Amino acid sequence: MFTHREVRVKEVPIHVVEAGTISKPTVFFIHGWPTCWLEFEGVMNRLAAEFHVVAIDIPGIGNSVVPLQSYSKRNIAEYVRGIMDHMNLQDVTLVGGDAGGQVTYAFLKSFPDRLSRAVIMNVSVPGVYPWNEVKSNPYVWHFALHNVPELPELLVSGKELPYFSYFYDVLAGKGKRMSDARRKLYVEAYSRLDALKAGFDLYRSFHQDEQDNAASKNVMVSTPILYLRGSDENADIEKYLAGFRENGLRHIQAKTIEHCGHFSAEEQPERVALAIKEYIAKP
Repeated sequence: MFTHREVRVKEVPIHVVEAGTISKPTVFFIHGWPTCWLEFEGVMNRLAAEFHVVAIDIPGIGNSVVPLQSYSKRNIAEYVRGIMDHMNLQDVTLVGGDAGGQVTYAFLKSFPDRLSRAVIMNVSVPGVYPWNEVKSNPYVWHFALHNVPELPELLVSGKELPYFSYFYDVLAGKGKRMSDARRKLYVEAYSRLDALKAGFDLYRSFHQDEQDNAASKNVMVSTPILYLRGSDENADIEKYLAGFRENGLRHIQAKTIEHCGHFSAEEQPERVALAIKEYIAKP
């Protein structure tokens, strides 16, 4: 059973979902685009008996109805830190998928001593190798489109379901299909025009994220980190690990989640939950 609450950070109300016993280690989840906290519902259900699990809707999206002025991942990380402090969360493993993984990276650089562990999933990080290869790949054309002011909202507003479904279908693993019910719930999370804009602003902040990550390149992070990718993403994980290590993540390792693509937590919640559980259990 999930408990829903509102936590205010810098006067911004943020939708927080939690389950489990707060005295146990916390696993804190940050979703990506175009999803909401429900991206991690299945994983949270599988971990709640042994951990205190927490998830948020990124401000401006879903039930976090007040948008931010800046969607730089460093700025979002400050709000995540605010939630942790407000709730007095201890022994925290921060888990971020897609844009949430970029926020997790920014959090590690901004607050390197606040976490016990971190998990970055299904994403490349602005300014961190092989970022330039990723953003120049013609198959990620949407990076450029979503970066244009106002135009994506004009084109997508009222057509969120077919537009989002393109990504749910193309980025999912072989033979995988997100349910119609889940698609509708995700679309509802972006159905307000300001929520749709907030989602695209995650992309419009990439240039600022690149600058922030370049500035923090030499900040050494000793927090243990797990990098997860879906097997059907066909990512060269060693490239990503090299980039992370070059940027000061000293203790990072990787694992591939079999039989899934970009939406690993949605497609294979049991395997993702097991990977997180095993990682936390490591001495």
